[in-house]
Amino acid sequence: MTTPTSRRMAEVSGAEALWLLEGASHGRLVHMQRDQALVRPAVHVLEYGRLIVRTPVQAEVVGGRRVLTYQADEIRLPAGTGWSVTVSGPAEPVDDPVEAAHYLRTLPGWAYGPHDTLLRITPQTVTGYRLGTVEPR
Repeated sequence: MTTPTSRRMAEVSGAEALWLLEGASHGRLVHMQRDQALVRPAVHVLEYGRLIVRTPVQAEVVGGRRVLTYQADEIRLPAGTGWSVTVSGPAEPVDDPVEAAHYLRTLPGWAYGPHDTLLRITPQTVTGYRLGTVEPR
């Protein structure tokens, strides 16, 4: 017989949130286009305090130092345990050809061509939560 549990969500520090994000490989890029929030799958790597994201969007849509949001999580169902992290900050395209070639080799993409964009996000706001369960007393 299973014992009922209640789910809980505990906020973590920004440093722990970045540590969790560093251990993940994929997430979602959130950006605005024509007054509508769009969410696209993305892969990422955290290097030197910046988040490098490869995502299937056009660079013109998200570039130009616009503030973007990136979200990643690891939630194990049915228990509902894991974590969720959200990062927001100014983003710019990765323009340096050598740097871009490195990330194109190391970050697998979903689409190639004009909808395959490398972005560098400088985190300004970092929030994170651990998800868990509490056993009843």
